[in-house]
Amino acid sequence: MRSFVNAALGALAFTILSFGTAAAQGGVKIAYVNSQEIIAAAPGRAEAEAEIQKDMNSYRDQVQKMGDSLNTLIASYTKSEPTLSDAAKTAKQKEIQDKEREYQQRVQGLEQKAQQRQAELIRPIMEKINAIIEQVRAEDGYAMVFDAGNQAGVVVAADSTLDITDKVIARLKAAGGSASNTPAKKGPTSQPTGATRKNPPAQH
Repeated sequence: MRSFVNAALGALAFTILSFGTAAAQGGVKIAYVNSQEIIAAAPGRAEAEAEIQKDMNSYRDQVQKMGDSLNTLIASYTKSEPTLSDAAKTAKQKEIQDKEREYQQRVQGLEQKAQQRQAELIRPIMEKINAIIEQVRAEDGYAMVFDAGNQAGVVVAADSTLDITDKVIARLKAAGGSASNTPAKKGPTSQPTGATRKNPPAQH
């Protein structure tokens, strides 16, 4: 699951709000979430992860077959090289080079395809999470919601009473797979970034 969570975290589009500027206005309410916990509990996460793994296994098999074919060609050439004429050696070497180039191009193509497929499966889950965080932020009047699950956080500690992770997870589970991906209301975004707990949760 770790690779799925890492990819999902990378898919979140965060807008960073300046805490110093907002705090200077006075009366600012802030909260934070742990995005890793939310992603792990999100409806549809397990299914998306399984689909990603299935695709990755397929891509891996294709790469393995092409690699085996290339290795067989190289072994055959190595074995027969002493008996080949210079012209035959040149032809075989060119064939191997062409196969190596084809192999590298295919690997790169599969890597791009895997990344695109991963993004396609993760995006709806991330949109739902962001929409629900924005709903909670707007309903409870928070100016900002930071992410305590982001390893690149800018705040090193936070009061646990400001943690709304469980509330967001409960809202996600209540919405289930039928939750709408309706765009969030206009106004300051709550897509989280930059806080960490005093006692960070264990990685899943």
